[in-house]
Amino acid sequence: MAVLAVLALLGALAAMVFSGTSKVQYLTAKVEHGDIHDVVEATGTINAVRTVLVGSQVSGTIAKLYVDFNSRVHKGDLIATIDPALFHGALDQAIANLHSAQAQLEKDQANLVFAKVTFERNAALALQNAIAATTVDNAKSLYEQAVAQISLDKAAIRQNEATVAVAKTNLAYTTIRSPVDGIVVARNVDVGQTVAASLQAPTIFTIAQDLTKTQVYVNTDESDVGRINVGRRVTFKVDAYPKEIFQGVVGQIRMNATTVQNVVTYNTIVDFANPDMKLFPGMTAFVTIPVATVQDVTKVPNTALRFKPALAPAKLEALYTKHGIGADDLSAADDGLVGRRSQQSSVIVWKNTSGELEPVEFSPGITDHAYTEVKRVIKGSLGPGDDLVTAVLEAKTSP
Repeated sequence: MAVLAVLALLGALAAMVFSGTSKVQYLTAKVEHGDIHDVVEATGTINAVRTVLVGSQVSGTIAKLYVDFNSRVHKGDLIATIDPALFHGALDQAIANLHSAQAQLEKDQANLVFAKVTFERNAALALQNAIAATTVDNAKSLYEQAVAQISLDKAAIRQNEATVAVAKTNLAYTTIRSPVDGIVVARNVDVGQTVAASLQAPTIFTIAQDLTKTQVYVNTDESDVGRINVGRRVTFKVDAYPKEIFQGVVGQIRMNATTVQNVVTYNTIVDFANPDMKLFPGMTAFVTIPVATVQDVTKVPNTALRFKPALAPAKLEALYTKHGIGADDLSAADDGLVGRRSQQSSVIVWKNTSGELEPVEFSPGITDHAYTEVKRVIKGSLGPGDDLVTAVLEAKTSP
């Protein structure tokens, strides 16, 4: 009998549930009081403040490397050498050519003395009609040629001196020294490898100067650039240290835009101290840039801004009229989207008052994408603890 009674009770309850009528129920969220921090969130890459690419001015085979990855170097330190054998040979050849040109000058200077004496002697004899005029003319021509040869020899000497200087410079280029103080972050060659500098200088090392002061290159969307100010303090995190928050300062917003698939971004440079050198160049940083903050304000959940009751236009208009919202406000009510609230003078949310919907119009302030500031209530009343409708449920209840 007891079992039959239980079954009868369950059947009655089921009949009550499935034979009932539909009643609207609302999901709500509370209006709160507190702070709102409007931030720009973006990703960036950690870089050294200054990175120097050390290359080779001459082509040749790497003879020796004196540093490796993570080596600390100082300006002027020897870091690599290129096999200098060919450059020594080129220098010796240039010096030999210079000596040859100098010897040629000495020889032609002697010829000049002889040509001058011959010309003067023949000129004196010509005055006495002792020799023909053609002999004097020939001696004069030889003398003038000897003078010109001296100028030609001196030019050849200068040319060979320049060749010697170039050969010495090329030989010096086989010794590669660090141009700055820093740390070697990349080595691109090995001993025995040939580098060709005919078209462009090949990169042998990449040296990061002073990794205790580094930067984050943040890819900032064009819609956020106008809200970021130089000097603003920022925070960021990296995957290597997920529990640590690092501090930095916006140092520069670069005007050089990057466009990828019609998305325009700008580099925002964040300067930060890295005294322990925990953060390495190339790490991905997740950056948070505060752009506005308000404290002790009334704030509404953004989910409530997206709600609009599914009522017939006549009933909706009647609700607006009942609560003093005129026709001029309906555009804000119908278009009260979170994404455009910063451009609107007012938005409308729906308060649940004892199961009845009540529209409330207010002027929005800043947002943290979860809550929006209530700057001023225009129509209705709105305060902490009020229930704002975010969605509608329909449940079966007894008639």
